[in-house]
Amino acid sequence: MSEPPAKGPSDLLRRQAAATPDKIALVDGDTRLSFAELDRRVTSAALALGRGLRTGDRVALQLGTGADLVLLYLGALRAGLVAVPVNPSYTAAEIDYVLSDCAAALHLAADSTRDLLKSAPDGADPHCDRGGEELAVLLYTSGTSGRSKGAMLSARALLANVDQIAAVEPPVLTADDVLFVPLPLTHIFGLNAGLGTALRVGATLVLADRFDPGATLATMAAEGVTALLGVPGQYAAWLADPQFAAGFASVRFAMSGSATLARGVVDGYAEAGVTLYDGYGLTEAAPVVTINALGPGREHPRPGAIGLPLPGIEVELRDGDDEPVDDGDPGRLFVRGANLFSGYWPDGREGPDAHGWFGTGDIAVTDESGQLHLVGRSSELVIVNGFNVYPAEVEAVLAAHEDVAEVAVVGVPDGETGEAVHAFVVAAVGATLQPDELLATAARSLARFKLPKVIEIVAQLPHTVTGKIMKWQLDREADGAAR
Repeated sequence: MSEPPAKGPSDLLRRQAAATPDKIALVDGDTRLSFAELDRRVTSAALALGRGLRTGDRVALQLGTGADLVLLYLGALRAGLVAVPVNPSYTAAEIDYVLSDCAAALHLAADSTRDLLKSAPDGADPHCDRGGEELAVLLYTSGTSGRSKGAMLSARALLANVDQIAAVEPPVLTADDVLFVPLPLTHIFGLNAGLGTALRVGATLVLADRFDPGATLATMAAEGVTALLGVPGQYAAWLADPQFAAGFASVRFAMSGSATLARGVVDGYAEAGVTLYDGYGLTEAAPVVTINALGPGREHPRPGAIGLPLPGIEVELRDGDDEPVDDGDPGRLFVRGANLFSGYWPDGREGPDAHGWFGTGDIAVTDESGQLHLVGRSSELVIVNGFNVYPAEVEAVLAAHEDVAEVAVVGVPDGETGEAVHAFVVAAVGATLQPDELLATAARSLARFKLPKVIEIVAQLPHTVTGKIMKWQLDREADGAAR
């Protein structure tokens, strides 16, 4: 009799612990845990978290990437709780909003985690895993209105995406791989494409909380890393480091996400004998939608292409009338698949439509080989190192300064972070503004990745006859300045 489907990510761990108990599952600095030991510690974390909490309660995990976050994330799911990973760089105002919005029953940060894990009792696995359509993870993304929105990811969505990744042929990740994820596990890319897929196939997962090119390359060489996930800025930094060859000596699969890779970086890796793949995803898709490791040209992926949809995922490009576009024409990108979220907290608003389609807000085009290319966005979303930043949120903070009359925020290409935030600010009559002062003020309300890289003081902003700021003009000015 075949084994029933897994209930959720913590059930994937349980199965790997039974199949390969002594294999190393997790490497975090000096910490090395086998699947059996990781499973035991996750059960202890589940028992500790479950004391005094009820099924479905939200647990906010404001922690850096490391073994503790893995234990508490999987432990929360195993205890029947909803995990709410929170970026540790969030300001007090940002974390207070998340805690209030999701009515978190427990908030765990670095200073409160150790005591909880040390006091974790030994005992039987509670087997209360979140499963099926039950909400498993709540991830907050910046909202177009300036307020963050909690994307509701069910156990079904999380499992579906790791199954879709595992279904790629030839496989992008196997049980023989050592997967390096120098990404925040409070972001869906590291959390599910990284941790979730490693648990699904039984690969060893190596973590890094902070990115330093030389240090991470040394880790890759020491651990014999064969696969890794990263973002464009990381790949550019690795390529320029003297230890590049040693770090990538064993790598057979490298994938980038969050923003399209620059041609120079892709070509640089190719010259070094390393094929660098590009992909596309979003939090609401748990997260991977496409990858250019699929279809014709897999051995030499075309720079700029984000590829084909994973098995089990459909994509469609539509015009302004919601009709499919002609071949070669750009269109709004829609996605359908079991990996999609259940809408935004708490009532599922703005989720997939009645036919299962979700509009991503991105504009894409299909080339002659069928590969997708991103060409723009129908929203003003800026993606910094894989994290969503909506200009409205940054604009609201800057506009609150008493000496600011008007502000507009756009995104610009950035070699290190994929994109960066660029702010145009008009001073109030008679006032004098200093960019450094504005930045310091904004830093009290915005996470570091949301802060403008450039604050440009201008005499006025361009407007339409109806008073709307012409951001497309600012896009060109900021893009030209960035280059």
